[in-house]
Amino acid sequence: MTPEQAAAAAQTFRDDYAAVRDQVSRVVVGQAGVIDGVLTCLFVGGHVLLEGVPGVGKTLLVRTLARAVDLQFSRIQFTPDLMPADITGTMVVSELETQRGRERQFVFQRGPVFAQVLLADEINRATPKTQSALLEAMQERGVTVAGATHRLPEPFLVLATQNPVEQEGTYPLPEAQLDRFMFKLLTPAPGAADLALILDRTTGAAEGEARPALSAEALLRHQSLVRRVPVAPHVRDYAVRLAIATQPAATLADAAGHFRSAQVERYVRLGASPRGAQSLVLAAKCRALMEGRFAASTDDVRWAALPALRHRLIMNFESHAEGVNADSVIGALLETLPREAA
Repeated sequence: MTPEQAAAAAQTFRDDYAAVRDQVSRVVVGQAGVIDGVLTCLFVGGHVLLEGVPGVGKTLLVRTLARAVDLQFSRIQFTPDLMPADITGTMVVSELETQRGRERQFVFQRGPVFAQVLLADEINRATPKTQSALLEAMQERGVTVAGATHRLPEPFLVLATQNPVEQEGTYPLPEAQLDRFMFKLLTPAPGAADLALILDRTTGAAEGEARPALSAEALLRHQSLVRRVPVAPHVRDYAVRLAIATQPAATLADAAGHFRSAQVERYVRLGASPRGAQSLVLAAKCRALMEGRFAASTDDVRWAALPALRHRLIMNFESHAEGVNADSVIGALLETLPREAA
């Protein structure tokens, strides 16, 4: 790609990003940071976990995004009695026309996971067994049933919503599934001004509606472009050191030269996985393109630190007893971790 072609591709990326964001903002009031986080994952190809109390617009945001990008949309309402086959699909007996006449055969009936945008609504209301049905789909982009693997359509994006775990009738997500989400975004309750605008939009004669602003083919091109954004060695090393710094020294194979954080050593049982470092770098590349730059910076990595790492830190009992959460630990790391290696 020549410099002129790179500049044109980057400008198209920014235009399409702004167009999708504008369509989403026509329906979703406020939540600017959440919208940017979701769009970052969309243009990178990562999954999103949205957490917030009921009624703050999580499901509305996902539905609106699917309309704005013109992707095939599917929704699964997670409940305690939901079974894995209700997500992936199952083998059913069907009569088929063959050379020997009509015969009964087992055929695979696809489940709702076969979509480009999958809304896993209230994902933590289902049992861990059912939640685990998404593990293969989220990582390998496929579903294996009866020994046969069925590929999912591209692009494939899971946007899951969950209520705070403290509420009744919820189950904590398995660590392996949490790690497959690129970002965990917290959706706060609207302020007075936003709530007034929500009432104006939703209690009047007509409500806003998003229109398609981006095709699936264009989105795949943008996802490929993001991966071609260069990352300087010192930016990559900062992401590596930040991810490793979330690990207590006792869990590291080699603790030599490891940046020690008092909060990590005291409150964290297990830190970020390699997927956490991957999420930092990919999000940094996307943000650089969004701002018209052709290389990611350490500021881009720092911007992605909270949503990319907060759900990957497994806190210990002492942190829960003292009210210390992952966000505070990550915030302390961002303040103390040097941008350049010693």
